[in-house]
Amino acid sequence: METRTAPADPEVLTSNLRVALDGRFGPIRDAAREYLNRADLLPEPSLTLEEARARSLRIMRELVPHGLPHAGFRKEHGGTGDVGAAIVGIEMLGYADLSLMVKAGVQWGLFGGAIENLGTAAHHEQYVVPLINLDVLGCFGMTETGHGSNVQALQTIATYDSQTGDFVLNSVGSLARKDYIGGAAEHATVAAVFAQLVTGGPGEEATGRGVHCFVVPIRSADGKDLPGITTSDCGYKGGLAGVDNGRIVFDNVRVPRANLLNRYADVAQDGSYSSPIENENKRFFTMLGTLIRGRVSVAATSGAAARKALTIASRYALVRKQFDTPDSDDEVIIADYLVHQRKLLPLIARSYALAFAQNELTEELHEVQTADEVDADRQRQLESAAAGLKAMTSWHAQHAITVCREACGGAGYLDANQLTILRRDIDVFTTFEGDNTVLTQLVAKELLSAYAEDVRGLNAVGWTRFIAGMARDVILERSAARQVIQTILDSSDEDVEESDLSNRGTQLRLLRNREDHLLRTAATRMQRAQSDDEDPFEVFNSAQDHILKVGSAHTERVVLEAFIEAIDSCDSKSAQELLEKLCDLFVYSALEADLSWFLMHRHVSTERAKAIRRGVNQLCEELRPHLRTLVDAFGIPEALLATEMIPDN
Repeated sequence: METRTAPADPEVLTSNLRVALDGRFGPIRDAAREYLNRADLLPEPSLTLEEARARSLRIMRELVPHGLPHAGFRKEHGGTGDVGAAIVGIEMLGYADLSLMVKAGVQWGLFGGAIENLGTAAHHEQYVVPLINLDVLGCFGMTETGHGSNVQALQTIATYDSQTGDFVLNSVGSLARKDYIGGAAEHATVAAVFAQLVTGGPGEEATGRGVHCFVVPIRSADGKDLPGITTSDCGYKGGLAGVDNGRIVFDNVRVPRANLLNRYADVAQDGSYSSPIENENKRFFTMLGTLIRGRVSVAATSGAAARKALTIASRYALVRKQFDTPDSDDEVIIADYLVHQRKLLPLIARSYALAFAQNELTEELHEVQTADEVDADRQRQLESAAAGLKAMTSWHAQHAITVCREACGGAGYLDANQLTILRRDIDVFTTFEGDNTVLTQLVAKELLSAYAEDVRGLNAVGWTRFIAGMARDVILERSAARQVIQTILDSSDEDVEESDLSNRGTQLRLLRNREDHLLRTAATRMQRAQSDDEDPFEVFNSAQDHILKVGSAHTERVVLEAFIEAIDSCDSKSAQELLEKLCDLFVYSALEADLSWFLMHRHVSTERAKAIRRGVNQLCEELRPHLRTLVDAFGIPEALLATEMIPDN
């Protein structure tokens, strides 16, 4: 087998691809590449838990002068007010050490985000600058042993005592214990604690007001638990050794009334409760919506971890040789085997697609959170997009890293080659900041509820007519702002089965048609819940697999549209041509992964299904000469790619 050569001017092509991947955040990424290009930032698996945790905190202190934490906070509070830069900064830490990223995310993203977004002026003045500078170390006390996804059912109680002006916090039973809390085991001295608020004004009975957030000191300066606080250590985990996850139990812990983060609700001295948002559910989801930054960061960092693994595995594939051919005594580079190309190149294509979608999500988060006024509809759509992309990207990372480990054989199983560390550390990314199954379901429920008001009162005929056009309207509405997408669709009105599969319009229609079909049929199934003879929960429960499919199909279509937009925005012709081919591979491999559905529902013929498989093979062969270029374009600092199996990298 003849070894293929790379195309001319790979450095120029690499640079142009990197510009496309970096998007508007290029300068932020370049600055991070410079200060993160240190081999001592890589995880040290031989450290004890105590040493690994101390190391994470030490490196965080070294990052402060580079301005990484300042970006996430408003200028008037002591930050620089660049939300997008804050996300990108945390994402870049994913190339170094995921423990460091999580530890930083808890301090500056979750704890700091709660203070910034749920608190008011007094909280900002007291806490923001100290937490940026790590003079105050915090943790985010939301998850409990008994409740993670169902935050509204948390069992920690904060009862207001009007006689003293204090809130009294209690963990009511073993399931109310705060659990898996980053920072709670050792370093945090203050917690942002989510608890059920109970209060009543003069002449009122004290009643539950829903979940609110309180600032609660948990440790003294010398690391001892404060009165009424019991912390404990979660100990060894499946990964993330540098994060001190712990548990917190409250026993009649008193904090002043001022410790309620009161942007959305307040309690007066006499116990009277007030809120600018009257509806408890709306208030709760508004509060959680302001904390969306953590979910966006996890999506971004998952993508970074996948790209790092793919870079290491691809570089190894270009130097590792196995078996000769009948025509030569030279052994074959494993990257020249089709089966190896099929392992890596479709995952690289998907990584590009998800990176472009992440850029769009980060930009949208920046626009929403720096706007002068809250746009409720835009905020809700942002939350749905973040849920879908976090789930898809973290699942992708988990899969890609495992494939890369296996693709590197025995060498891939050594911690010195990083892939096993990445695999351990990325595992929980599918769980924290929202369980992926729950998040995918959230995306589908948002789509299904978009027209909930319109279907009320419709009879069977009206419902059928409504459903016939509903899903397509939802999809069109969600991408109405994408002019380039509409132009492609307008110029491609052929029948999907008859048209060229490499035509971008055909690809768009295939993914849109899948989403349209799934959404319409899911809505029809859910309509049964309106019947008096049906239990709404049973109807929903029996359709969950279908509903999850709606969510994933929607997100995959959105990711394709982001890829197309990125190609259209690319200024380099050579980079654009390579991205076009990579986008084809993303689509072909996505179709191949779901061929059973497309065949079962007759969206493709058997012949077209065979053509899809052949197309993946052909695209892998065509992209093979660009393998090094494609992964180098990720722009991962060289020091962070150090491995024993590729000593000269």
